[in-house]
Amino acid sequence: MENMKRILCTGAGGPAGINFTQSLRIAPEKMYLVGTEANQHFLHLAATEKTYLIPRSKDPGYIDKLNEIITKEKIEFLHAQPDVEVEAVSEKREKLNAPVFLPSKKAVKACQDKLESANVWKQKNVPVARTLQVTKDQDVDRAFAEFGSPIWIRARTGAGGKGSTPADNKETALAWIQYWKSRKVDWEFIAQEHLPGRNLAFHSIWKDGELVTSMARQRVEYIYAYLAPSGITGTPAVQKTVHDPLVNKIGTEAVLSIDPSFTGIASVDLKENTEGTPCVTEINPGRMFTTSFFFSYASKILRKDYFANIPYLCAKLAFKEQIPTMPKYNVLPEEVYWIRHMDAPARLVKDNKVLGAMYS
Repeated sequence: MENMKRILCTGAGGPAGINFTQSLRIAPEKMYLVGTEANQHFLHLAATEKTYLIPRSKDPGYIDKLNEIITKEKIEFLHAQPDVEVEAVSEKREKLNAPVFLPSKKAVKACQDKLESANVWKQKNVPVARTLQVTKDQDVDRAFAEFGSPIWIRARTGAGGKGSTPADNKETALAWIQYWKSRKVDWEFIAQEHLPGRNLAFHSIWKDGELVTSMARQRVEYIYAYLAPSGITGTPAVQKTVHDPLVNKIGTEAVLSIDPSFTGIASVDLKENTEGTPCVTEINPGRMFTTSFFFSYASKILRKDYFANIPYLCAKLAFKEQIPTMPKYNVLPEEVYWIRHMDAPARLVKDNKVLGAMYS
């Protein structure tokens, strides 16, 4: 273990953290992986050599606890996976005793604020869902007048479809917001135009404003979609790779509009409007989408390399290592499916055939 990279992943017991560490497990080199979890139960799900229970990211002792683990485990690179931990680590990065590979503080803040980022994209002429902040009843009236019906109501910050629902009328929109406020949450809300087309994602990794590589996918079905009013539950059951020059172009423009020198992971969400134009809805900065293992495993099986293993590329770049020249777009074939569900092994499928092993 002396010569292995020593990496810490926060949120290691959640689905996204497990996908990140699984991706590192199938990389061409062995690494010593340490995880942290704020959930005492999910602690036992992490696929790391050691996993530590830590306070929530807003706890005053959060950074001190991370530094304690960093020192004890001789950590050389820290990857924060949950949005709330990306925010905390980004803001206090100078106080951490391990390097990170993150966008600038300003870029992280802008991306995690759906209203601010939408305004940036609008100003830069990047196709974006039309967006309004909702602070009073009249804002909902204005949203219906400008966007038509239905509109989309969602929390201004947060991941996994937080606080989101379609609303066909003002009463539904206001009742939805009031419901959440009655639960004493401190969320701010925005209204956006309803985008009825394909639900898309553009995965990308950047170094000093240069795109290293990227891949787009379409979310076809969500896990237990019927349980959420929005039909979005944060993680897909069925997804597939797509080759779409317009998605690649808009995804790239969205990232560079936030920061022309963007460094780190940029996970871009897009949805098509009534004209079929992919519109950016948000960027998840510095962290992977939930199912990053999909691309990592597909890269190993279909390409026989690690070019689509973005977690591993992230680690190599964080360690300031050279990486080979690779395709900037469409690094995997199109129409490759990743099919998964609760307590069922995930399957990589191409041309209706299961490829490789099955992963839980």
